Amino acid sequence: MKNIMKRFDIIIAAFAMLGLSNCDLDMEPMDQVSDAVFWIKPADFQLAANDFYFSLQEVSQFIDENSDIAFGQGTDDVSDGSYIAPVNSTDWDTPWQYIQSTSYLLKKADESGLTDEEIGRWKGEAYFFRAYNYWKLMKNYGGVPKIDIPLNTSSEELYMPRSSQQEIADFIIEDLDKAIPLLPLQSELTADELGRTTQGAALALKARVALFEGTWEKYHDGADASKYLDLAVQSAQAVVDSKEYELYREMGEQSYKYLHILQGDDSKEVLLARRYYALRATHNWTRELLLGAMAPTKNMADLYLCTDGLPIDKSPLFQGFETQRSEFENRDSRMEQTFVVPGSEIFSEGGGWVAVEPSFLGTNSTRTGYMIRKFMDETLDAVQFIGEYDFKEFRYGEVLLILAEALFEKNGAITDDQLDLTINDLRSRANMPRLTNAFVTANGLNMLDEIRRERTVELAFEGYRRDDLRRWGTAVTVLPQAIRGVKFVGTEFQEKFPELTIGQDIQVDDEGFVVVQAASARKFETPKHWWSPIPLQQVQLSQGTLEQNPGW
Repeated sequence: MKNIMKRFDIIIAAFAMLGLSNCDLDMEPMDQVSDAVFWIKPADFQLAANDFYFSLQEVSQFIDENSDIAFGQGTDDVSDGSYIAPVNSTDWDTPWQYIQSTSYLLKKADESGLTDEEIGRWKGEAYFFRAYNYWKLMKNYGGVPKIDIPLNTSSEELYMPRSSQQEIADFIIEDLDKAIPLLPLQSELTADELGRTTQGAALALKARVALFEGTWEKYHDGADASKYLDLAVQSAQAVVDSKEYELYREMGEQSYKYLHILQGDDSKEVLLARRYYALRATHNWTRELLLGAMAPTKNMADLYLCTDGLPIDKSPLFQGFETQRSEFENRDSRMEQTFVVPGSEIFSEGGGWVAVEPSFLGTNSTRTGYMIRKFMDETLDAVQFIGEYDFKEFRYGEVLLILAEALFEKNGAITDDQLDLTINDLRSRANMPRLTNAFVTANGLNMLDEIRRERTVELAFEGYRRDDLRRWGTAVTVLPQAIRGVKFVGTEFQEKFPELTIGQDIQVDDEGFVVVQAASARKFETPKHWWSPIPLQQVQLSQGTLEQNPGW
């Protein structure tokens, strides 16, 4: 059974951190904790820091539907470019709430008279989570106001203009540099502390932010790409050199699948996760995926290499699309651990294993003809809406991918030794052949394309794809393409669904592949869709100081 970090039900927002009340009554509210009796001892700061963990990414059956690799039961307006600027949005509001509370802890720490030996760790957590929540704002909106103090209703900083994206990236990195020496190593956590943030998580976030900004600068006419790519390399390499983490391999060739469900919780690959616990904080991810809430697309399926290390358009091992299973044969083992292979068994709500065939009608129906296996737990609780496995947002696999990509983007090349340290460590877990410079040259491949392929395959449905397409500058060509599924015409699928009339019940393209959304219904406008729109009410309340993103 996994160790758990205790969850406190006292929500720190109840401390009246925002200081918004101007009431002059002497009586303290009975449902709040007064500053006069709090922020006195180290345990108070720890209790306040516990609340920050609720800002971590929750499980979501819609997590990559805003891109080209996943499709749900209906169209996604962000993916197809039809969305409009919202009046309000939790994507904007929630990070600011945590930025406010982390800044408040740091202010009270300075005023407390307590030393870093007593409360330095909780200051480190505040710096980390302030950086993390600024990162969530930056990747969605670009530049935002840079505010490092807690506010009240009369604060002049409420009307600060936006800082540039680069200034926000620098501020995030500055906060992380403050956090790192204050946080413990992963190996220094006690059993009861598993789940708290560490130096490794802070370095991983620094590497993530630096890679994003470095590639954004490179592919969007910026001037400082090298600066951030250097930081990405240094930060990711520091995680590797710490020897604190390693890839999860306890389940052999099936380790990739089990990493993402209950068996992988608290493994040495996990740097930081959103925690879930039986009877206290659960989710229904497995059940929703069983019901087809999110399905892979042909774009995702085609990215998996054959077992000879070649893409499907180059490999003689590729078996085509004639049967429901043929395209899964001789492929990277992560494909069958991410997709439900037709006819394979999954754990059912009846408590046993049943063979499943993705379909277009009734049970196990999906819009694309593909089903997701990744994240589907194999416990009765999980298939009955009460999953308790964690969402591993920061993991060593991502760090290795950051290091490989940053090295290549910085130098225009990557050595075989560097590939062995990064991408080939991931490939060996999947029992795939090594990627080498000689192999790329001999087979007419492109090394950058292969690095990006590896990232998309390894991190599929973990929420990175749209951000990657945007920072690479490729969203403008990828996202307007049709969303397609399995090959239907002339295949086993058509034989099994003779009641489906092409052009009426199901749409296909000239090659016979299912089309779930035509290219004519999709768009990516520049500069509009490079960034999300700031909520309209926030622009209005700013009294003209909060400039809207271009095109909105």
